[in-house]
Amino acid sequence: MARQNSSSAETLRERKQRRARDAIVGAAYALFAERGFDHVTVADIAERAEVGRATFFRYFGGKQEVVFDGDAQVDAEVVAAARRIPADGPIGGSLPAALAYLRSAVALLIERLTESPEEYRLHERLVAANPDLGARALAKQRRYVDTMTELLDERGAEPATASLAAEVALACFYAGRTAAGNDPDRLAKAVDDAFERVLGDRLGG
Repeated sequence: MARQNSSSAETLRERKQRRARDAIVGAAYALFAERGFDHVTVADIAERAEVGRATFFRYFGGKQEVVFDGDAQVDAEVVAAARRIPADGPIGGSLPAALAYLRSAVALLIERLTESPEEYRLHERLVAANPDLGARALAKQRRYVDTMTELLDERGAEPATASLAAEVALACFYAGRTAAGNDPDRLAKAVDDAFERVLGDRLGG
């Protein structure tokens, strides 16, 4: 679960809707931590959140969606922040320059994903323990390749360079996650170390 940011300009109705959604997500994660994902029903979540089943389904199509609540907002915020990273000039065909940029962009993503360490740990345990959640998480991560490719295109990277750099960056992310396990405190350094190995050993000679 990624924590969503509220806006001071939201209306009373929007604030009530956000509170209801937050209550559902909070209840779901508490129950997942207590019982495990497979042993929690939508009815359980609604009861804990003190809302009706109809209210639950107003916000979510099922309990799987709760696990990934807020992802779209997080992705949008990270992309916006990545676009603000200072540029030295067009990347062109330079793979080191493309990877250096994505290294900074991925660091922004990790910072956002691990804002709540306990939520991150639980999310990772849920995804690892449930094949359906794991498949959905993998599909989401594969979409990062498209996003990174688009960001590099905006920086003037050649198509082949952008495509390769995005795949390598995702591999660094995977390698770092594996090395860090479920520890959010180790994730940023583990991923950065993977980038360092690629940029130093493979490109720097």
